[in-house]
Parts: sequence; C-alpha cells; structure tokens
Amino acid sequence: MRINKINKAGFTLVEIMIVVAIIGLLAAIAIPNFVKARQNSQTNACVNNLRQIDGAKQQWALETGKTSAPVNSDIQPYLGRGSAGNVASLACPLVKPATALGGYTINDLNTAPTCNNSATVGHTGAVLN
Repeated sequence: MRINKINKAGFTLVEIMIVVAIIGLLAAIAIPNFVKARQNSQTNACVNNLRQIDGAKQQWALETGKTSAPVNSDIQPYLGRGSAGNVASLACPLVKPATALGGYTINDLNTAPTCNNSATVGHTGAVLN
C-alpha cells in the first residue's frame, strides 16, 4: 500500500503576524523622521525666501535712494534678472494656495522681513537674523 504525501507550501499565521509586526515597527520609526525632515525643509525654504526679500529691499533702497518702506512692485525687479524678476515664486511653504509673497511681511528698510507663519508648529525657525 502506498501513501501519497502532499506537501503544501505556505506561511503559518504566526509567521505572517511576525512579518506584519516588523513592518509596523519600521514604519513607527520612519514616519516621524519623514515628518521632521519635511518641517526642516519648509523652514529652510522660508528662511531663504526671507533672505531674498531682504536682499531685494536693500538693493531697491541703494538704487533708488529712497528710505520709505517698499511694496511688492518695488522689489519685484530685484528678485530675479532685471525686469524679469518674479514675486510669484516667493511664498511661505505653509501658505495654500501659494500667492505672491504670501505669508510674508516686507516691513521697512530697517526691519528684516518676517514670516507670518513663524508661530506655526514646526515652522518656528523661520526668522531672518
């Protein structure tokens, strides 16, 4: 008499649960790091925008000899190459939808520009010194 032995390949429930637990553990470690990296990149983008705005203000003041507070249209040529400057590309990453100089206050010549979202959680470092 011959007995047919059928081998069924597959994973047991315990093995699948262990794999799911490991993947969950890795996700629990990785996701907060991704969130922190995103917040850091938004803050860095905001600080760089503030530097560009401040540089444009100072150039405008030097070339025109004015001491009044500039407006968006005054600094627009100084944000790019000549008259092709564009304020539309400068907006705080937290402002949705992005508008020209959205989220920023230009201020007068003696005061650095500020981000209106600097009190937002994860965006506290966006201050130009």
